Amino acid sequence: MNIVVHGIGFQKEFIPFIKQLFQILGDKKIGFSLTESFSRSLKKIDFDTKGFQVLSKKSSFSGVEFIISVGGDGTLLDSVCLVGKTEIPIIGINTGRLGFLATVAKEDIEKAINGFIAGDFSIESRSLLSLESDQVLFNGFNFGLNEFTIHKRDTSSMITVHTYVNGQYLNSYWADGLIVSTPTGSTGYSLSCGGPLITPGARNFVITPVSPHNLNVRPIVVSDDSEISFVIEGRSEKFLISLDSRSTAIDASIKLRVKKAEFSAKLIKFEDYSYFDTLRHKLNWGFDMRN
Repeated sequence: MNIVVHGIGFQKEFIPFIKQLFQILGDKKIGFSLTESFSRSLKKIDFDTKGFQVLSKKSSFSGVEFIISVGGDGTLLDSVCLVGKTEIPIIGINTGRLGFLATVAKEDIEKAINGFIAGDFSIESRSLLSLESDQVLFNGFNFGLNEFTIHKRDTSSMITVHTYVNGQYLNSYWADGLIVSTPTGSTGYSLSCGGPLITPGARNFVITPVSPHNLNVRPIVVSDDSEISFVIEGRSEKFLISLDSRSTAIDASIKLRVKKAEFSAKLIKFEDYSYFDTLRHKLNWGFDMRN
């Protein structure tokens, strides 16, 4: 079995859990290597990486069967970017706080690895969105698991985003920005801007304005078979666009279209995982501070 372990940035208090993971993989005789960024992160917290195989950025993921993402949801999003079209399944071990995507708690590492070896897991497909443009953006990594956003660049006045669905005019959003979210991303930035929660298996996108000038403008759910295009106007010459945690500045002349990617992200979920349990726990549903 060929596994790659990926992570980005750690505090020293997580060292015991990382050691435990490596120890369990070694005891189970599971071969694994580290990504270059994970190796650098470990060295920054004085973790000795001698003896571990490091997969350089130039190396391909050919032959890799699984990725273990160690960190928060941001690390898992980065893992999705690394995997890309190969659709290598990802196990998310959560060392962060929320963990909608990285659902294995650090205290449950041994249980998760044992379940993984025993085959007591399922592989969940999550839709990705793809950005098409008339210029190369994001170094060709033009896909995201959570959302695509258009945003004003600084403290300048709001922007206007003329939005079209399958070529039909939808609305001109006077706002700080606009979000197109996948079902996975519905628990992220879109939610904080008033967007709805959507279950991962739903075949939809959500278009959510960021601080709209017209208060009667609301998020709208459209089929993920749709192609969504934009024309941006504003006083500033530059605007920001982002795919998950990656962002870049563009000018209004660039043509942008968003649609469902032809490949998906594969996330490993164990038998005790429940999306609704995660929602209740992470969003504190039913929690009453008076009790």
